[in-house]
Amino acid sequence: MTYPIKKVSDCLEKLPKKGGVPKKEYKREGKFPVIDQGQNFISGYTDSERLVYSDIPVIIFGDHTRAFKYADLPFVVGADGTQVLKPTADIFPKYFYYVLKSLDIKSRGYARHFKILKEKEIPLPSLAEQKKIVAKLEKVLAKMHEAKKLRAQAQEATNQLLPAELHKVFEEGKKEGWEEKQLGEISEIARGGSPRPISAYITDKPSGINWIKIGDATRSNKYITNTRQKIKPEGLKKSRQVGDGDLLLSNSMSFGHPYIMKTTGAIHDGWLVIKPDHKKVDEEYLYQAFGTPQTISFIEGLAGGAVVKNLNIDRVKTIPILLPPLTEQKKIIARLDSISEKVKALRERQQAQLKDLEALEQSILSKAFAGEFV
Repeated sequence: MTYPIKKVSDCLEKLPKKGGVPKKEYKREGKFPVIDQGQNFISGYTDSERLVYSDIPVIIFGDHTRAFKYADLPFVVGADGTQVLKPTADIFPKYFYYVLKSLDIKSRGYARHFKILKEKEIPLPSLAEQKKIVAKLEKVLAKMHEAKKLRAQAQEATNQLLPAELHKVFEEGKKEGWEEKQLGEISEIARGGSPRPISAYITDKPSGINWIKIGDATRSNKYITNTRQKIKPEGLKKSRQVGDGDLLLSNSMSFGHPYIMKTTGAIHDGWLVIKPDHKKVDEEYLYQAFGTPQTISFIEGLAGGAVVKNLNIDRVKTIPILLPPLTEQKKIIARLDSISEKVKALRERQQAQLKDLEALEQSILSKAFAGEFV
């Protein structure tokens, strides 16, 4: 079946211009939800009644993110790049929402996409036929959403496997009477330093020393293996050298989450370096020890006010570490690495399944608006 075609720009009612709420002004609670172009449906709240859109339902389009949202409650627009779209009277709003979601809008990075969306063409059957399509579509999509929900639950269960095993390991250790040591007793701790102005020390020469910045570490990876920038060797006099097997702690991201060095380099004053005494502790074991409930709880107590900003060395030295003999540490590392590999494989499989579900959903949407939907 072939339906009449119309440009998206010709399907829109003109809405009165209203201002939006800057992201920095979002509240955790308020009279009205703030809807922006982010992935979450509601991004915050506001009490600004004059900004409320009450002529609903409407479709929200992320000019940068390409995300679509169906808004059927009074709301306030948030942040820049949030487009509010209201279809003309001959278009069922839910139909308009789904047909827009079916469009292929290629990413242009953080560039704007609304002008591309407006030039797209969409099929427009009669209003009665639109409602029939939506009714059939939502029955199928309800099953898809349930499948996605189950996948999300499976992912959460997978994410708990390693923490659960870690908890078990250290609970067993308490029963076996492992020693409790302070971090300062089993490692040296020091702060980095920054040669200034840093721009005068950045170099592309092979003789340059790796300059380790926050962006070189990611929460999903426990290792720092390379850097984006290097500094001149003379910059090392005003910095601090770190090497393979050292642990780094940052004062500006993921406080209390260490990273293991798998290269050499220099660190600025936003980092602390922990140099383990390898006669007492293995760096891989120490990394895992930072993830125990005992250590996390202690670090949270440190993470108040100035401590986070300054990474107070004396207080970091007092972090308690439950310490078995080195031979036992090696066994624990092997045990946790085995679980970690299984978790990684499960996550990859679950991600692939989720992508398959998303592709299937897009295929269903495409068929629905090509007149092939049964």
